[in-house]
This record gives sequence, C-alpha cells and structure tokens, in this order.
Amino acid sequence: MAGFGNRSREFKKGIDSDKSRRSRTDTRIQIRKNKKEEGLMKRRAMNVVPSIEPSASSNSTTDVTLSSKKIYTAADVPSLAATLKQASPSTEINLEAITGFRKMLSVERNPPVQEVMEAGMLPIFVQLLSHPDAKIQFEAAWALTNVASTEHTRAVVESGAVSKLVELLMSGNADVREQSAWCIGNIAGEGADLRDMVLQAGAMNSMLVNIQNPASDSLLANVTWALSNLCRGKPQPDLEVIAPAIPLLCQVVASGKKDSMQDALWALSYLSDGNDTRIEAVVSTGIAPTLVQILSGNDTALITPALRTLGNFVSGTESQTQAVLDADVLKVVVPLLNHQKKNIRKETCWLLSNIAAGSMSQINQLGYKRDILTDVISLMQNAEWEVKKEATWVISNIATGGNENNVHQLVEFGAIDALCSMINSADPKILMVVLDAIDCILKHGKNANRDYAGMVDECDGLDSLEELQEHEYEQVYEKSVSIIETYFGVEEGEDENLVPEVDGNMFSFGANVEKIDEHASDFYGTQQPLQRFNF
Repeated sequence: MAGFGNRSREFKKGIDSDKSRRSRTDTRIQIRKNKKEEGLMKRRAMNVVPSIEPSASSNSTTDVTLSSKKIYTAADVPSLAATLKQASPSTEINLEAITGFRKMLSVERNPPVQEVMEAGMLPIFVQLLSHPDAKIQFEAAWALTNVASTEHTRAVVESGAVSKLVELLMSGNADVREQSAWCIGNIAGEGADLRDMVLQAGAMNSMLVNIQNPASDSLLANVTWALSNLCRGKPQPDLEVIAPAIPLLCQVVASGKKDSMQDALWALSYLSDGNDTRIEAVVSTGIAPTLVQILSGNDTALITPALRTLGNFVSGTESQTQAVLDADVLKVVVPLLNHQKKNIRKETCWLLSNIAAGSMSQINQLGYKRDILTDVISLMQNAEWEVKKEATWVISNIATGGNENNVHQLVEFGAIDALCSMINSADPKILMVVLDAIDCILKHGKNANRDYAGMVDECDGLDSLEELQEHEYEQVYEKSVSIIETYFGVEEGEDENLVPEVDGNMFSFGANVEKIDEHASDFYGTQQPLQRFNF
C-alpha cells in the first residue's frame, strides 16, 4: 500500500493548517455523493396516462386513425414513421405523427426506443426542431428528451440535435424553451465530453437569460436543473465558461422556490468542489449566510447540498473558512450532528474537521463549544464507522493544532476515552490520526504536569498501544513505540535495581544474578524478528 507515506503529509504538524484540510479530491476518505439526494443526472418527461395503458413495446394496437386520444405502441412505429418521412405539408398530420412518437416514448414501462431508432426517426425528430410550428418543435424536443434519458444519449447527439436545441433556448415559445433545456440537461448529464460540447455550442448564455427572466416556475426549475448538469462532472468544466452562472444560481437559492433552489444548491456544490480559485468564485458572492440559514431549517433536500457547499468552503483558505464562521455556522451544527441521516452527520463532521485545521483563532472558536465537541466525541464512540472516522479527524485536528487550553478542554469533554476506543481501528490511516492526537494530548499533559497518561492507562489505552508494537505497518509500530517510551517509560532513577545489566551470558537485576542456560535457545527455538511492511 504505497500511498500511505504520501498521506502522512496531510497529518497536521504544529500549526501547518493546510496539511490537515481535506477536500474530497485530496483524500481517500471520500464522502460519496448520493445520487438520489442530488437528483437524477437524467430525467424523463412522462405522459399523464390511464393506469390501464399497456406497455408501449407490446405488439397490439387499436384500429383507429391518428388521434390525440389514441394509445400508441411499437406496432404503430411503421405507420407513424411513414407519415413523417412523406414530409407532408400538413402541419396537422405532422403534429399528430410526432405526438404519437412522443407518447409512446413517454410511457413508464418499456418505451420502444430501439424500434424508433431502427426506423431512422432520430434525424427526422431533429429536422422537426426547425419546423415553423412551435407545437411540432415542442413535441420533437420532448421525444428527443426521452431518448436522451436512456443509454442512447449519444445517438441523439450524433443526429445533430445539440445546435438545434441550443437555438430553441431562445424560442419565443416558453414551452419550447423549457423542453429544449430539459433535453440539453439530459445530454450534459451523460458525461463531461457531452457537457463540454453543449457549453461550446453556446448553451450557457441562453440558459442564463431564461433564469434571469423565467416565464414560469416550471421553466425556471427545468433550466436550473439543466444548468446544474453543466456544472457537474469530472474533469470539471472551465471555470471561465461557467463563472457567469454563479451569481444567478445564488439568486435562485435566495428565491425561496424549493424545486429550483435544490438544483441551484447542487450546482454551487459542484462549482466549489475544487481548488481555492473555484471556492473563491462562490464564496465571494456572499452566499455563506444564506447557506447557513438553510442548515437551520428542516428540509433535508436543501440541507444536504448546502452543507456540502459550506464543507467545500472550509476546505479552502483561512479567509474562506472565516467566511463560514462569520456566518455563524457553529450555531446550527448541533442538530446536524444528531440528524437521522448518516450522510448529514458525516459531512457535518467533515466540515468541522476542516475548521479545526484552520488558524489558532478558528480552532479556538470551535474548541470551546462544549455542546458541539461532546456530540462529536459521542459520534466517535457510537456512530457508524464512516461517521466515526470524520469525527476522529475533528478531535485530532484540535489536539494537534490547538494550544494547551484547547487540549485540556478536549480531555474534559472525554476525548481520551474516545480516542482510546479507536486504537483498535483496522484502518491504518485513521489509526495514525488517532495516535497523532494521543501523542499531542500526552505532550501537553506532560508540559502542564497533568496526568493525561494515567487517564490513557485507565481507559486500557496503554494495553492497546502495547499491542500496536506488533502492528504490520511500520509507521504505526514506530508511533506506538515512541508514545510508550516517551510517556509511559520508567523514569530515570525511579528504581535502579530494575535496570538490567548484561555480563557475558549473565543478566543482572541489581544484586540478584541468574545464569542463563546455554542450551535455552535449543529449547525455545530461534526467534524471528518482527516483519515490517512499508505501504
């Protein structure tokens, strides 16, 4: 495991706060993104259909002429395809045919996407995006939206849809604009390459116009969702291209319209997930107080992306972290530490761990919050493993970066017991975080003449440390030996009679002398040294 040595540079030494700050991309303790919480990368537009409607892939069809009331199935594909391929000048005929395709592609179960594609309809749908009738444009965009929501997204792109859809973002018809944005969102959600293609086609400016002057709440919600897909993905989009969206996304967050707010918050979380420059592009808008206010509410769908965005902020510079502290984030985190959702508890600890990796002033702002730290310590002992790890980082960062008073507060809050309970961790990375914290706590205790070592012993921590002397990883072995020798060794002059001396084949303990059986090695066998592994 060669990566462990590199991780050691993330452990805080002295007051080097940058080494203890952890972004999602920089650590292997990565907080997974919950796609259900984030919202789907692709969405399908569904028909409002009666519950008795059969699967669209069924071979049955009804013997009626084209009608807005007809239920269309895969069996109708040839006749509908023939109608559109004839290029009839009749707007009504074309509208009924494209509506038929849209309906069959919008059913919930088994839409006949493959059959429609095999009939060669995607290029024709794209052609209809340029039809002078807005209703036909709308139906064609809807049909393409639902094809793009499947694994055939790239087929839609290869049919030339992107440039046409981008043009329709400025259509005079609001429904056409909304449906075009929806389709573009599905395309951008397929991957970073298609996302960048959409951006290069000029979709950004047109989307921002629609957000700035939305014709309806529905249009605002769909365009904001599509825009969030333009902000997501790895590698990240060019910040210069995406930056104009940030102020408008902040306006949407402040709008109070939940459907749009949720996607705008996710977009901000994507944009701030990166280096200090990306973080600053969002922090500088002054959005932090609004995000903190959202945390004080009860809407988990909004809390999750707001918390993640604030977590990104505090993974940045000292000033970016201070912006979050100045927004009074510490006043709202206790309920989050006790939230029923594991991910919220975990990400709250991650946020606090990066505050604890800040300046001495920032550590002090957190270090005296009894209600917060007692909850964090409780999570170390009682929470799920993923939460325990993040909670451990909070305590370790305060212990390694804080002053004597900060450390004494941790001890008063019960940190030693919690840290000792983590010594048996099977994760060597977290184990090193724990050992660093114990080392610093014992150092402060020794300097202040406080018996923190005795407290470690009372928690069976010394026994656990002694067991680590046989640990397979060299860094863990060396750290545990160092702690034992420094804080639990025999004091000089304490009992000279207990110090062994060797004289030839004799061990001498004070005045008592015992001879070693020269054949003892034959009885006990040759002892192999401990094998150590670098990783």
